[in-house]
Amino acid sequence: MGWLGAPGEEGRGSLARSRRVGGAASAESDIGTSLQTGAAHGNARNTRAGLRPVATVPRPPACDDAPVSAEERIAVVTGGNRGIGREVVRQLGQRGFSVILGSRDPVAGERAAAQLAREGLAVRAHRLDVTDTGTVEALAWELADRYGRLDVLVNNAAIHYDTWQRASTADLSIVAEAWDANLMGPWRMCLALLPLLRRGEHRRIVNVSSESGSLAGMGAGTPAYSVTKAALNALTRILAAELRSDGILVNAVCPGWVATDMGGPGGRPVADGAASVLWAVDLSDDGPTGGFFRDGQPLPW
Repeated sequence: MGWLGAPGEEGRGSLARSRRVGGAASAESDIGTSLQTGAAHGNARNTRAGLRPVATVPRPPACDDAPVSAEERIAVVTGGNRGIGREVVRQLGQRGFSVILGSRDPVAGERAAAQLAREGLAVRAHRLDVTDTGTVEALAWELADRYGRLDVLVNNAAIHYDTWQRASTADLSIVAEAWDANLMGPWRMCLALLPLLRRGEHRRIVNVSSESGSLAGMGAGTPAYSVTKAALNALTRILAAELRSDGILVNAVCPGWVATDMGGPGGRPVADGAASVLWAVDLSDDGPTGGFFRDGQPLPW
């Protein structure tokens, strides 16, 4: 995957080759240990269940075009090729981040990254399917080699806003797909990238949730989406408590009803929904963690 940066930065790669992030080798060691441990645990469970082993992706060849500045802030956005995710990438880029735009469709990802690069933003596309452990691990290796750290993870990718379903008659295969993408996907991302986040600065995990997952207001309909977003909120609470001592803020954010392919027409502008997400990125280091917010205001669980 090629670096897509601001115009006039063609020499960035050659300048960067004279400098490697000091912690990159150590970060790669941490990533390797983390992935191997996860695979070992997964294989033990799979053996008991009669399932196939978990494959661990080997470290790819080293990259030559590491970023120039050790102070450069690095962010990953899943589902970044369209809708809220793409606008989150844009707003992060406008804040000076170097952003890895994760996209299940590599062609759509490269197209979105190229368009954002033409706006003068430092954006890199990476094929990333959060339901595919191999692509998640490949991203972890890439980040370890190129940067040696990560500052912000935005878990945005989600599927199946199932307005056509009711829990009492649900197609459980749809529910299982949503569970894998909407809950297990962010969980996979956190497990794979935590070693890098621990080496970052002003570290944030932002889980893009929905008021559909609020137990306080939950009613009939959208069972797969609502249940998986409620579970994502629970994961947010647990991770926030566990990572507080590491200085990593973990929050769930509802962008509101936004006019996207998933949300449909009539919602508020995409830029406003993305700004709600960026609020959790912009928090000070002593800001809230383990919360559920929209536009900076708490939402009921």
